[in-house]
Amino acid sequence: MKANKSLSAATNEEDAHDRTLVSPGERYGERIRTNVSAEALQARVIEAETRSLAQTFDELSRTGDAPRAAALILGARRRYIGGQGKAAAYAELLGADLSATLSNVFLVDGRALTPLTVLTDVRASDVLVVFSMRRYREDTVRFGELFRESGGQLVVITDSADAPLAAVASALIRVHTGSASYADSPTSVAAVCHLLSTLTTASAKGARRRLTVRDRFGRDLGLYHAGPAAGAEPRG
Repeated sequence: MKANKSLSAATNEEDAHDRTLVSPGERYGERIRTNVSAEALQARVIEAETRSLAQTFDELSRTGDAPRAAALILGARRRYIGGQGKAAAYAELLGADLSATLSNVFLVDGRALTPLTVLTDVRASDVLVVFSMRRYREDTVRFGELFRESGGQLVVITDSADAPLAAVASALIRVHTGSASYADSPTSVAAVCHLLSTLTTASAKGARRRLTVRDRFGRDLGLYHAGPAAGAEPRG
């Protein structure tokens, strides 16, 4: 028991130090060593990614934050998803998964759909899912605040309980992003996208029908390679 507590304290101390490394440049200087072999660096990266993912899942299993967020997404009339910079990739990932089984899923990408357009018509039945990671893009923070002030529900996926949007979130999902690289880890964020889309789809009415229809039109449009590499089991 004492050994476990010591390990937990050491991990918390390491995480606290990691949070002081704000920029990629600072993290590079701290984490990357030119005299380290590729094999040793690979081992460090794998260890760090495994730890961050385990921490995230352990926390989510205790808090119930993911099912709470999934319920807000499922119950909404319109589902908006946003994020800027690197977080835009996370938003696109979640949007792709949710739109396969739910209607009215909109990616706020700043081009086809802008925050200004969304904010002009926010209803209480709308939800905005935002990805906000350090160094916390100001445009994302302001968008989330204004959406909440306008009466919509706000799901925040972030890397800190003290993140700028945490205090106004209807549901908050914290991910651990500790890394052995100059870039914060994306592993837990991608895993949370998968978890949220799975929880939402499992309770969505008509999800199976939508997937069946998508498969049919995917074949009609010739979207996917039809050879053995597409996943079909070889015969004979």
